[in-house]
Amino acid sequence: MPQNSHRHFIDFEKPLKELIEEILDLEQKTAKGKVDYSEVIAKLNEQVLEKRKDLTKNLSSWQRVQLSRHPDRPYTLKYIEKMTTDFVELFGDRNVKDDKAMVGGFASLGGETVMFIGQQKGINTKTRQLRNFGMANPEGYRKALRLMKLAEKFNKPIITLIDTPGAYPGLEAEERGQGEAIARNIYEMIRLKVPVICVIIGEGASGGALGIGVGDRVYMMENTWYTVISPESCSSILWRSWDKKEVAAEQLKLTAEKMQEFELIDGIIPEPAGGAHWDYDEAAAKLKDYLIPVLQSLKQIPANKRVNDRIEKFGRMGFWEEV
Repeated sequence: MPQNSHRHFIDFEKPLKELIEEILDLEQKTAKGKVDYSEVIAKLNEQVLEKRKDLTKNLSSWQRVQLSRHPDRPYTLKYIEKMTTDFVELFGDRNVKDDKAMVGGFASLGGETVMFIGQQKGINTKTRQLRNFGMANPEGYRKALRLMKLAEKFNKPIITLIDTPGAYPGLEAEERGQGEAIARNIYEMIRLKVPVICVIIGEGASGGALGIGVGDRVYMMENTWYTVISPESCSSILWRSWDKKEVAAEQLKLTAEKMQEFELIDGIIPEPAGGAHWDYDEAAAKLKDYLIPVLQSLKQIPANKRVNDRIEKFGRMGFWEEV
């Protein structure tokens, strides 16, 4: 995770920034050897922890969205690095090219081989462009499907880590069949005979998330969102401006709590105080501790029953009123 000197702070984290700057100043003075400020630094670190807890006690929907997009937030490959061993990344859809926005491969989780698949965002300007900001093209979704079928062939469970602002909407993506690729993934994922767990670790936007989001269990991390459209796009459609994005975020009811209330997800995975970006190790440990027992329980269910349960689970979603 970033050192204090390289951290980014979003608007409501400004009180933390002041404390961190004070800690950095005292650390520099201590390093020069004139005065030992270690006790003061320890007290300030305690204040930082308390402030992190306070800031995230009553977050608005828009603030959750901001945290899900935090520049320091861990992405798919970081979680794989922290949770697993022996990760072997696999590339390409065997048709067009390798999509860098979608990553996947086999890794050992708690001693068991698992297929991990997820969107990957960049950590700086160069890698964000390389990863297309986590927006996969059709070949990315076809690559994901190829890896899922490979896992099914070898009877290995699948875990998808979802973090995308949406599937790439460019002309060339549409020409290569973006909608068909996502629809095909949904169709095939519902019938996979191996256990499938989906976790939203950041942004869960629209079909881009659904393309790898159909599973026996669907979870959201605490400071994430899941809906059909981003608050900014919703605001621009309804009010012809992005200025109402906070209102749109509330109206979309996109937080993990709301998704669980609507029975669209199966649980909420807690994050470190202040958000996953404050402690990668703790965030990954919490996710790993959640995944392993769920994976073991799913393995006890016969394959045919898992598929039927999955179909029923998604068939029950949504509600309407007949008039």
